[in-house]
Amino acid sequence: MDHGIENVSVDSIVKAAGVSKGSFYVHFESKDALTTDLVNEYTSKADLDYKSFLKSLPDNKSVLDILSLLAEEISDFIESSIGLDNMRVLYKAHLTKTINTASAMSYNRELYKLFTDILERGIRNKELRDDIPVDSLAKHLIMAIRGITFEWCIRYPDFDLKEQVKDHFELLLYGLKR
Repeated sequence: MDHGIENVSVDSIVKAAGVSKGSFYVHFESKDALTTDLVNEYTSKADLDYKSFLKSLPDNKSVLDILSLLAEEISDFIESSIGLDNMRVLYKAHLTKTINTASAMSYNRELYKLFTDILERGIRNKELRDDIPVDSLAKHLIMAIRGITFEWCIRYPDFDLKEQVKDHFELLLYGLKR
C-alpha cells in the first residue's frame, strides 16, 4: 500500500474495492487480518519464487554462496514486495496472537524445505559441517532472517535490511563451513 496500512481506513479500502463495509467484515475481522492474509499470500508466492530462483543458479555454485544468495533474495522480497508497514503488522499479529499467522510461521513451509535441501547438499558435498542436525540448522537460518527483519522493523530508517542480512549470513555461514 502506498500510504502505509496505519494510514488507510477500512472505509477507504471498501471504497477502492467497491464493496460494502459489511462485506469486508464478513471476510476479515480487521484491517490487520486483511494485511496478514496478504502477507500469507505473498509468503506462498515468495516460496515458489525462491524455488525458481534456486533452479536458475548454476549447478557448480557452492552451497555457501547459494545460502547467501537465497538470504539476499528473501530480504529483497521482504523489503520490496511485502514492505515495512506490512511486516510490522505481521509481527504485531504474531506477538498478540489475535490473527492466525500459522502459514507464515509453519515449519512445514516450503522455505524450510528449500533450506534443508541446500544444507543436506552441503553436507553431502563436504562443504558444511555435519555435527548439527540439518533441520536445526534450517530453523536457525530462518530465525536469523526473522530476527534481522524484526530489527529492521524497529530501527528503520537507520537499519538497512539487505546489508544486515548479507553481513549476518556471512558470519553464520562461516561457522557452518567445514
